[in-house]
Amino acid sequence: MLELRHLQVLRAVAQEGSLAAAGRALGHSQPTVSHHLATLEAHFRTPLVHRGARGAVLTDAGAALLPHAEAVLGRITVAEQEIRELVRRGSATLRVGTFPSAGALLLPPAVRTLHRTGVRIHLTEGELPALLDGLRSRRLHVALVYSRPDGTLDLGEDMVVHPLLDDPLQLVLPADHPQAAAERVPIAGLREDGWILGATEDDPVDRVLARACAAHGFAPVPVLRTDDYGVLQGFVAAGVGVALVPRLGLGPPRPDLAVRPVDGPP
Repeated sequence: MLELRHLQVLRAVAQEGSLAAAGRALGHSQPTVSHHLATLEAHFRTPLVHRGARGAVLTDAGAALLPHAEAVLGRITVAEQEIRELVRRGSATLRVGTFPSAGALLLPPAVRTLHRTGVRIHLTEGELPALLDGLRSRRLHVALVYSRPDGTLDLGEDMVVHPLLDDPLQLVLPADHPQAAAERVPIAGLREDGWILGATEDDPVDRVLARACAAHGFAPVPVLRTDDYGVLQGFVAAGVGVALVPRLGLGPPRPDLAVRPVDGPP
């Protein structure tokens, strides 16, 4: 039967590059490391580590096993932390994930209610891929996530999705922008403007923007990139560019900004 220490040895060899270094990292002697590794290889009936004069490297089979070993050890670590916290606090802990713009507005009332019932909250902020990974791996119990107009949110059959709201994208313009007086602003009227975009090329808002601009025969010209909506609004107010922002990310109204809906598909 596999034991956790066998997987710990495999991970340590991959990280340290030799059996001796793996033993030092784990507090074991090299013969103990060799014994656990031999037991693991006997279980799978194949070599998992190639030993050489310059150290040790994983074989193809060892490399294939490594992410599974890391996942098992990661889950054990989470379980240990959760149980120790439960014993120490004497209360349940709910691990909640959120993306920043939603967490600030939607989570506080729910957290307040849970605190009154004795439930503690462990909050994790992250972007959508990390949140989905946390749900699937059970590192998170619940998460605030979002879906895009151009895609579906596929969490699998063992997840339950509760829709909370639609969060329309809004154009953020300097207060003195020529389009600021319009009730709804057409994207085509902003082809000459520079745009403040997200920090990564795969930003979901930017993908929506690119598709909307392409429908009118142009591409948005980036002048600045940031994921901080406060920073973004400051630069828009300074006249650096315009931006498309989820309504949840806007915060209180500002006199130096004009926030307008887009004329066209959401």
